[in-house]
Amino acid sequence: MREFVTFCNSIKELIESYPQMDIDGARKIISIINEYLYTTHAQIGTIEEFGMTFDFFSDFHKFWHDNHKEIIGCTIDEVNCEKVADSLHGVYFTRNGNAFKSVWDTCGLTNEQICRVRFLTANQDFRGSRNFSDLARVFESDNSIFDENNIKEEPLDFLKAIEVGTLSQNDKRINYAKNISGFLLAHDCSPYEIIDKYNRNVYSLRNAMIACNAGYGNKKADMFIRDMVVLGIWTNVTGFENINVASDINTIKVALRTGIIKTEIPLVSSFLDIFCYQYSYIDDMNAKAWRRVWEIWNNKYPNDQIASPCLLDYFVYNVVGRQFCKESLSIFQGDNCGHIFRWHSAQNRTCQICHAQGIKRQHASVIKKVMPCCDNEGDVSILMTDYVKSLPENQKIRKCPFIDICADKKYMMPPKSISILGQTGWQSAYSIKGQGGGGLMA
Repeated sequence: MREFVTFCNSIKELIESYPQMDIDGARKIISIINEYLYTTHAQIGTIEEFGMTFDFFSDFHKFWHDNHKEIIGCTIDEVNCEKVADSLHGVYFTRNGNAFKSVWDTCGLTNEQICRVRFLTANQDFRGSRNFSDLARVFESDNSIFDENNIKEEPLDFLKAIEVGTLSQNDKRINYAKNISGFLLAHDCSPYEIIDKYNRNVYSLRNAMIACNAGYGNKKADMFIRDMVVLGIWTNVTGFENINVASDINTIKVALRTGIIKTEIPLVSSFLDIFCYQYSYIDDMNAKAWRRVWEIWNNKYPNDQIASPCLLDYFVYNVVGRQFCKESLSIFQGDNCGHIFRWHSAQNRTCQICHAQGIKRQHASVIKKVMPCCDNEGDVSILMTDYVKSLPENQKIRKCPFIDICADKKYMMPPKSISILGQTGWQSAYSIKGQGGGGLMA
């Protein structure tokens, strides 16, 4: 806190010295801000993170490291957790439980083959990813590509074969491929058999996958385990109830907007979130909040339970987060006729009111885009989402189930993360005192 107080006092003194701010005063203030926020120096000290030793990025980094949780003040709101639990139970009832599972096309592969393909590739699902069907075709063309010995020896060949070798952060991808194949070789078993090495406890395996530094963070590990259980690849397992919602920007967005998590201030920009402390903190609180929703649901509705919090992810992430909770409703005005109408696609160029009246070739333009929950005719967009279109008529959803919960929190935004290591990472952004320069490379 001492460095923060010194910084604030320096700014205060400068402002008092330049009551009529000029370029010279602005120059000095900018220099102080840059030095505090983004400049390191020999006496700054070090920090242990990720099994490595780093210099503090700046005096602000030291302050943020020590105080970010208290400043953000994230809490779980029990009242809103119950409201969300009630809403999700309503969806469960309407959809006969089917909203909380998703069985994707496994392309005719056996359970053993599905597990192999997913185990060795799910950790590569970032900055561009491959559909399972694409990966299945690669496997069927030459299954030796997915041999752990080959991957360990020639990881780049593996990445090229699954067509991620030309994507960003290739150094990471190579290490992830090496480490996950090494993890498998150390256990001397196939991916399908590895659950037996952990006494068929999926939570124990999940933690081991995270610990081996193979790109399986909480999110990817939770998603992989969830899919293996839901698809019936692994049966008669324990620990599934310990697998959380796969935390990402969509599930965090929904958590913030429903108010199941609340913060004392709006979340800071990633430029201030040195070493992504805020992101990690909110990520953790988000998982805990969705777990609390699951607990309340199962306590209130013991006859309509779902087996694990991670099963909420299918609906919260893919349906609400990706399809409902975005500005997908376009408000149009006819260029000549003046008609105002709502439409589900901003690509439309026709006055649909005129068209319905048999008047052709009347042009219309978008005047505004809003979230469906912000307009009385939001169902125009909701009914045209991929999810709702796939439902039978008697199960169709016309509005977001959280529409009455979000209220004034509809526009809360999730945090963004910046890679700590690598080209876009904080490590490359150091500026040394007296030298200048530095900064993030996006």
